[in-house]
Amino acid sequence: MKRIALKIDVGTYQGTRTGAPALAELLQRHGAQASFFFALGPDQGGREARAGSLKSYHGLASRLYGRLLPAPDIGARCRDVLRAIGDAGFETGIHAWNRVRWERCILDSANELAESELDSACRRFEDVFGTAPKAHAAAGWRASRHALRLEQRKGFLYASDCRGSHPFFPVVQGEPIACLQIPTTLPTLDELLALEPGLTPDRAMDRLLQLSRAIPGDHVFTLRAELEGMKFFGPFEKLLTGWQSNGCSLVALRDIHASLDAQKLPKCVVGFAEFAGRAGIRMAQGDAFPNP
Repeated sequence: MKRIALKIDVGTYQGTRTGAPALAELLQRHGAQASFFFALGPDQGGREARAGSLKSYHGLASRLYGRLLPAPDIGARCRDVLRAIGDAGFETGIHAWNRVRWERCILDSANELAESELDSACRRFEDVFGTAPKAHAAAGWRASRHALRLEQRKGFLYASDCRGSHPFFPVVQGEPIACLQIPTTLPTLDELLALEPGLTPDRAMDRLLQLSRAIPGDHVFTLRAELEGMKFFGPFEKLLTGWQSNGCSLVALRDIHASLDAQKLPKCVVGFAEFAGRAGIRMAQGDAFPNP
């Protein structure tokens, strides 16, 4: 049975308060699992340069937080929402502390930024959920060599920081990293919409359904609480039921991880590449290491 792992990035206050609970209820109603990755610090969406996406789907308030409106502390103000999603049995992990700062600065920053951001996120996660985080999904599929090393040092079971085709152990600048990567394998909804301005969300979901059928193996689909959980909730439910009608099992990333044999996983070089429909470079799975 083909498995579709649903990776839900929750990066804003509005997405946490409204989109994430709506997705959790939808998934429970359909008997589906998913992994929720939360931004746990300040929502500074108003400082976002919009370089990460060709179009912003965030609400007006999110576009003003940290600029004209005070930045809400997501983890502190949405503690009840976060705990409820974890208590419902969904996998939870770290997306970021300050999502905007991570995505804008991590590629060019000193090591201290990655350490400060991850340390803050880990402390807040443990405070909210009562346990240490086991997985990290870097905001915007952007991470540095030091960030990958920190994932290894913190004992994460896996990370989902990049785009690719199958699980692997990353090699960055010649250094093998012991924290495996489970990459996003399918394009995102906003990428498809950016590529074809006349494309409707329903047709984009049909295209995702076709791609997941055509490309062999399991898949990881990244969705956002602010899009599929709010603005495009109806079209996403159509995609969900389409997958289930095709016999796909909708799982969490921890289910993919649990089925892997670490001894048989390849090592692959990680680098950066541009992806159609999304501005800027993103971490990407490269060739096997060493390259035959």
